[in-house]
Amino acid sequence: MKVINIFQKRAATSILMLAVLALTFTACKKNDAVTPDPTPVAPIRDADKVPYYKLQRVENLAAQTDDQNPTTPKTEILFSLDYKKEQPASYAKTSFWDISLSGLYNSFLGGNNNTDATNSGYQGPGKGGITIVQQTFDDVTAIPATADFNTGKGLIGTDDKGSFGTGTGWYLYDFGGTVVGDGSATKVHVAYALGNPLKLADGSTLAARTIIVKTASGDYAKIKMISCYKDVFTPDQMFTDTPHMYFTFEYVIVPAGSTKFEIK
Repeated sequence: MKVINIFQKRAATSILMLAVLALTFTACKKNDAVTPDPTPVAPIRDADKVPYYKLQRVENLAAQTDDQNPTTPKTEILFSLDYKKEQPASYAKTSFWDISLSGLYNSFLGGNNNTDATNSGYQGPGKGGITIVQQTFDDVTAIPATADFNTGKGLIGTDDKGSFGTGTGWYLYDFGGTVVGDGSATKVHVAYALGNPLKLADGSTLAARTIIVKTASGDYAKIKMISCYKDVFTPDQMFTDTPHMYFTFEYVIVPAGSTKFEIK
């Protein structure tokens, strides 16, 4: 009888252990089934750089202006989207800037690229470029293929719908004041940014344009150009004698490898 009792106790103990293991395994399976995927973490940014996915605004970035000698070249502006500030000319062969403003009234934009001899970043580390699309800032979500980015200097400026157009541009220049203005003396020689759709004098509306940049480090940014006039952000307040050139724009940066723009 004692032998039988021993075997009975051992059997009971084994059954109890199996039951505990079965319950533990089942609990683990249930927990595994409800555990959510970890939230994706954006790449770590230098503390001095603007964060990814956050809308940035720059107001009144000043450029040299000489209305008596408008075609005389002025000092090129090198601007860092990463650090949200103008950089000195000595930084030309570095990756510390992303867009340049040069040419007539410093109104032509370019990127920072080390392979294009016409670019101020030539033979530096910059691997950027620039392009423009006829869409509003909010509607631009897809990032273009690398082949669509242009690498030269001063590529995007006056739009064909205005005077002295050079293709699809970020602003319309109304030389005679009749394309957008009412023909009065106060509306001649006015440059209208195309960050928003622009109503023309004939009643039609010109589609908005958005600039897309591959930055010097390989990230992506989209830019909405708002004005080149000091403290003036709407077309109805832009006149011949309004202080210029003071660039105002908004932008957002997303990491290299992204396929779309997001603002979070």
